[in-house]
Amino acid sequence: MPGKESGAARSRLLERLGTVSRRYMASYALFNQAVADRIGLHPTDLQCLNLLTLEREPVTTGRVAELTGLTTGSATRLVDRLERAGYVVRRRDDADRRRVLVATVPERIAEFGRMWESLSGDWSALFDDLDDTELATIVRHMERTVDFSGTQIARLRAGE
Repeated sequence: MPGKESGAARSRLLERLGTVSRRYMASYALFNQAVADRIGLHPTDLQCLNLLTLEREPVTTGRVAELTGLTTGSATRLVDRLERAGYVVRRRDDADRRRVLVATVPERIAEFGRMWESLSGDWSALFDDLDDTELATIVRHMERTVDFSGTQIARLRAGE
């Protein structure tokens, strides 16, 4: 297979990957904490808000629980905090008045987006020197990592 390294070279590369992966995850977690501190949210709340902005429509608190891996009780408390902070509102579902939906507040999300942009600068410039094949490799890696992390989170929560 093209691009395969020799056994020793591959071992060194995998060792380096292990180290840089740990540093990458730690730097992201610390960055997430700093952003959350800056806007007065818990880091989990910040990531829930991030996930909510990726949803096409308002969601139920049950969906918030699915997105975050939290229990429904914990998800309810998370939504309470986001609502108090002004980032989401609860409203009745027009199609089924028994359901309550959680919707983001566009003005607050726009403020959040502006703050995020001011912190991240021109993030896309990090990729200017990469060709499309390299970018596709990064995208594939991130997609696989998201899937793998979801599986590991489920295992941890199941007590494995």
